[in-house]
Parts: sequence; structure tokens; C-alpha cells
Amino acid sequence: MAASKPSNHRFRRPVDLARRHGLCAQAVRNYERAGFLPQAERSPAGYRLFTDVHERALNAYLALIAGHGYAASGDIMRAVNQGRIDTALRTIDHSHALLQRDRETLDAVESAVAVLTGTQRRPQSSKPVPISVLAHRLDVRPATLRKWERAGLLRPARDPATGYRSYSPADVLDAELAHLLRRGGYRLDHIAGVLGQVREAGGSEPLAAALRRWREQLTGRGRAMLTGAARLAEYLECQPDGAGLLVGTTGPRHDGLSLSSSSPRR
Repeated sequence: MAASKPSNHRFRRPVDLARRHGLCAQAVRNYERAGFLPQAERSPAGYRLFTDVHERALNAYLALIAGHGYAASGDIMRAVNQGRIDTALRTIDHSHALLQRDRETLDAVESAVAVLTGTQRRPQSSKPVPISVLAHRLDVRPATLRKWERAGLLRPARDPATGYRSYSPADVLDAELAHLLRRGGYRLDHIAGVLGQVREAGGSEPLAAALRRWREQLTGRGRAMLTGAARLAEYLECQPDGAGLLVGTTGPRHDGLSLSSSSPRR
């Protein structure tokens, strides 16, 4: 006779948790194995017994993803479930620091666009800079600038004496704009088209539109972080003293969701 599944209304099946978020039941099992959810008790027949605590954990994990990304959200939930609250908060702090850095970068580039369009006047040296100086300013590798040049983003001149690349103030501005757009997730060919239109037409509409979209993305990311924090707080409230659920590990640590196990899928 086949074993019956748990019917206690206090418990939920993987499919019950999954259905509310448009997931498959296996995804919920994977999340538990990966440590994103606290370990579930098992019924005598071996079925997982999920509860309200697991539902709150799943709500928190999925809400965190939109603001922090998959990797950081997984790190946050694993830390909470292991009682390492300070580690989880450090990861959250790091995401907020990155968001603040992106906002500051966007502000700086919008100021550069104002210079480009002539709405402001900024004195700048006419002295060109070598590739090492520009790479340091943008915090990228020189190889990245060479790649951008091959893609048509940058057009540095060559020093007649040494043959080395020499970046004029206009090249530096192009590099700053390209750097921001790359951080916004735009492809190199798209950025090359935007910069080309700005150079040729002297107008900034394509670039301004891209910057507006990037600011909207930053705003959305910030709001998603707030939502994720609220869901995480709800999860912590159901833990003893808000300290997180201490969970033991019973197998090798998995960092991905493509997990295999010899135990039945229950």
C-alpha cells in the first residue's frame, strides 16, 4: 500500500508553497537543500513538512532577489538560517553601498552630459592622458578600454613619439559615459550607437533616454530592497528573539540550484 501524504493543516507540501509564486515544487525542494529555507522536518513516510516559517522564508528569499540579486539573496538567507544575522546584515549593507555608488556615478555622468550639451561650462585641461590613468580613473583594466576601442566606443589618438594610446578630454568623457551605460547593462553595440549619435548629431536625446531608464532601474532596485527588507523582517519575527533559526547541515554545501539527491522527491 502506498504511503499517504501528510494531511495535517499545519503543514504544507512543496507544491503548496510553490504554487503561490508560480514555481515548481522541485524549486522549493532545491531552495531548502541550498539553505535558502530552513530544513523541514520529515513525516514517518519521508515527506517534507513545510510550515508557516518556511512560507515566510520563501517570501523573503524571492523578495530579496529583485533588489540584491540571486547570489547575495542566497547568502543572506543561508546566514539567517544558520543564525549568523550579522553576516546577513553585512551582505545587505554591501548591496546598499553598491546602489549608492551607482547613484553617485549616474549623478556624475549626468553632469558630464550637461557639459556635453553646453548647458554648463566646465573648465578642463586639454592635456591628454595615457591608458593607465584613464583605467585607474574608471576602476577598470586597460584591456577593457582596448575592448571598448575595438567595439567603436573610444577613438584614442596615438602618441607620435611612442605609439601609445592618448585619450583627449573628449575621449575621457566618452569613456565615462560608456562606463555608466555598461553598468546599466547595455551592450557594447548599443553604447557605440548612442555615443556615435551624440558625436555626429551633437544631440543628447539617445543618451538622456538611456540615463533616464538607468535612474528608473536604480529607483526600482531601491524600492525592491525595501520590500525585501520587509519580508525578511517578517521572517525574523517568527524566529526566537528574532535571532534566526539555527539549522544543522546534513550534507555537502551546494551553491547552485541544480541539485541531485538520492533521497525521494517528497
